[in-house]
Amino acid sequence: MENKVYTVSQLNKYIKMIFDKDIFLNNINISGEITNFKAHYTGHFYFTLKDEQATIKCVMFKSFASLVKFKPADGMKVVISGQVSVFERDGVYQIYCRTMTPEGLGDLYLAYEQLKEKLQKEGLFNEDHKKKIPFLPNRVGVITSRTGAVVRDIINVSTRRYDKVNLLIYPAAVQGVNVASTVIQGLDTFNKLNNVDVIIIARGGGSFEDLFGFNDEKLARKIYESKIPVISAVGHETDFTICDFVSDLRAPTPSAAAELVYPRYVDIVNKILLCKRRNINAIKNYILRKKDYVEKVKASKLEKVPLDMINKYRLVIDSSIRNSENILKMRVEKYKSRCMQNIAKLDALSPLKTLTRGYSVVENKNGQVIKSVNDVKKDDFLNITVNDGKIEVIVN
Repeated sequence: MENKVYTVSQLNKYIKMIFDKDIFLNNINISGEITNFKAHYTGHFYFTLKDEQATIKCVMFKSFASLVKFKPADGMKVVISGQVSVFERDGVYQIYCRTMTPEGLGDLYLAYEQLKEKLQKEGLFNEDHKKKIPFLPNRVGVITSRTGAVVRDIINVSTRRYDKVNLLIYPAAVQGVNVASTVIQGLDTFNKLNNVDVIIIARGGGSFEDLFGFNDEKLARKIYESKIPVISAVGHETDFTICDFVSDLRAPTPSAAAELVYPRYVDIVNKILLCKRRNINAIKNYILRKKDYVEKVKASKLEKVPLDMINKYRLVIDSSIRNSENILKMRVEKYKSRCMQNIAKLDALSPLKTLTRGYSVVENKNGQVIKSVNDVKKDDFLNITVNDGKIEVIVN
């Protein structure tokens, strides 16, 4: 019998047909460790699953990959379900995955832990970014279900503690697939209108799956970006969501959130009275301390020191004045004596001194002194100055 020759394509197609007819291979669950993981830009997952002795290639198309709640990574142990088939072009068999779950750990919880770690590394949980909750806000925005015990509890607790409550309720889904989107809409609305001083995101207790809508990354970033302080009051005291970590304040319950926002009126009055008494006592004690200080200064030498210094400088000034006066008098007497000597010398040289001895001075009418008979002629008018006056004469 002559052996028939087949092509590679025909062989691979035949092998694929055998694989596809095998019921066991069409729906199989496999556990192993992920390696060489790649999330393609098209949305498909490509990776290899291995154990201690073998490996097998895997592919998960976008339609199934989009349903995976966590982010697969190398080294992660998972359980996958799918179909083992042959990729005809390369002649290799691989698993076409339909589901993927973490081995020994729920996919929701793993997704929660991964998102928590991611946001924490980015700094969304840092305390220095958290805003202070205002004291006695004028209006409080509450994002929660329109009906149910939560909204009634917040209203009852708030009005019981403070009679001037102003609450603005934004209805949102608190369970199911629309939780994150409706809460985000509420945050956007309050921030756009800027008509509240603080926002409370509230929901009652429930299972981890019930609260999972508050573990959304977009919701966490919207809370982080909110210009208005946000209080997270989701679940009971033992329940924690991503909203709790990224919000400005976590309340263990919705009722506790109302208590944090609105203090009791009587507590406010008592605190004001206490502060008033403390301020009055502080002022009184301050005045008493200052009075005591003044009395001690009066009793000490410190008060006399300034007067002693003033008196000392007064004596110095008086002494300086006396010294200046004496010096001035001595200089006056010195210059007076010198003046008298100069006067005596001038007096000795004065022409008037000669007149006292019988001499006279003859001047013409122009005031020129006559020194010779040739300086006059007949009928000239002359003045003769003698010791005790003048004589007017005419020359003959």
